[in-house]
Amino acid sequence: MNRSNASAGDGANLLALRSHNTALVLGLLRGAGAEGISRLELAEHTGLTPQAVSKITARLRGEGLAAEAGRRASTGGKPRTVLRLVPEAGHAVGVHLDRDELRAVLVDLDGTVVGERCAPLDLGAGAEAVLAGVARAAEELVAEALGPPAARGPGSPGAEGLRTPATEASERSDAPARGERARGERALGERALGGRGPGQQGPGEQASGERASGKRERGERASGEWGPGERASERRVSSAGEGAPLGGAALDAAPTLLGLGVALPGPLDHVRGVLHRVTGFPEWDGYPLRDALERRLGVPVVVDKDTNAAALGLAIGGGGADGGWGGGSFAYLHLGTGLGAGLVFGGGVHRGARTGAGEFGHQVVQLDGPPCTCGARGCIEALSLAAVARGDLAEAARVLGTGAANLAGLLDIDQVLLGGRTVAAAPEAFVQGVGAVLDARARREGGHDGAVPVRLAPGGPRGVAEGAAQLLLAPLFGHGNGG
Repeated sequence: MNRSNASAGDGANLLALRSHNTALVLGLLRGAGAEGISRLELAEHTGLTPQAVSKITARLRGEGLAAEAGRRASTGGKPRTVLRLVPEAGHAVGVHLDRDELRAVLVDLDGTVVGERCAPLDLGAGAEAVLAGVARAAEELVAEALGPPAARGPGSPGAEGLRTPATEASERSDAPARGERARGERALGERALGGRGPGQQGPGEQASGERASGKRERGERASGEWGPGERASERRVSSAGEGAPLGGAALDAAPTLLGLGVALPGPLDHVRGVLHRVTGFPEWDGYPLRDALERRLGVPVVVDKDTNAAALGLAIGGGGADGGWGGGSFAYLHLGTGLGAGLVFGGGVHRGARTGAGEFGHQVVQLDGPPCTCGARGCIEALSLAAVARGDLAEAARVLGTGAANLAGLLDIDQVLLGGRTVAAAPEAFVQGVGAVLDARARREGGHDGAVPVRLAPGGPRGVAEGAAQLLLAPLFGHGNGG
């Protein structure tokens, strides 16, 4: 049946509204924890009608995402049935690519870590070595924590293969063979990543690698086929098996796996998943990491800066004991092998118009200072790391505090959270040192609100990896800026 453009638009709006409402319900189910929440409470908190809530929860129960958690006494009438989220119905892998280390975690829908891997990594070793390391860690995690798919059987949660819509393009090619199973596998994924398939671009994205058809326009890079610094014209791409996963069969066979979130130093283009001149590793400039990993592993991938991923994890808080940091504003400052910031306003990560916000470490605070790996001189990163290298933690904290004070004065944030391996090695020195600079600034300005508080970020060494997993999970629960 032919429809007008207006009708098609209305249909899209209805689908988006349904997805939004479902995300609201899923978010409340996750927030309620094991105790659960009743349909009446869901209606009260979302503003939806009881009938709409009943339809949504029935669909979620049918998809294995929600289950009864018992009954609760009512003020009148029969006891209310309480529903809870089924955490094991979905999983995501979060990968933190540092300059010298790879850390990967597997988390469930609650954000609980169910598996972890850590291995040495040389980010300058080239694309093949890095992609192989990611694939190995992810496959080991999935095999160990989720086990062979056959072992779970058809009655286990998520056995229908709840998938993100980012697998839809590759599934269409063999849809007749998969039939109803393929449609069931996409149930959960209809609420994540905006319907992008492996290698496909989302709304407003520009092509950054091979298109879904396998064809490339002149000048486009072939995803996964060239290393950092190489151009597509310098390496001929074989047409045999083009578009098929080069590995990752264990991932594609895991029915509850939604995909991978990958976090690494910037700058980079989060929307297209393309790296820019990663500080210290300019050879990565222009590399389509997202498309290369999707092609290799056969599952959806989201790429973001390490600081943004950590900030997202802190803003959401998952279902863990730490909880989220609410709807306020904060700056997460990450001092490890480099220095960067993740900015959160109103509970959402601020990435900027070109997804480049948070390059905190490369603000110049000393003209004609020591050279930085970014090419400038006198950057906060260069000064802080130099102080750390000579064992002067007080000076490193003072420099970091100077940058934090600039940030607080410019953005009027609620608090500063510190993280990264360098901070973790001497947390008190950095929290107190940065706090002292902010206290001095508050005294100069006067007022009654006091200094911006400085705290150690929860999450420890795997905070970035956990946040990377939330890049996949966040959209499912109504946090639209996750992926």
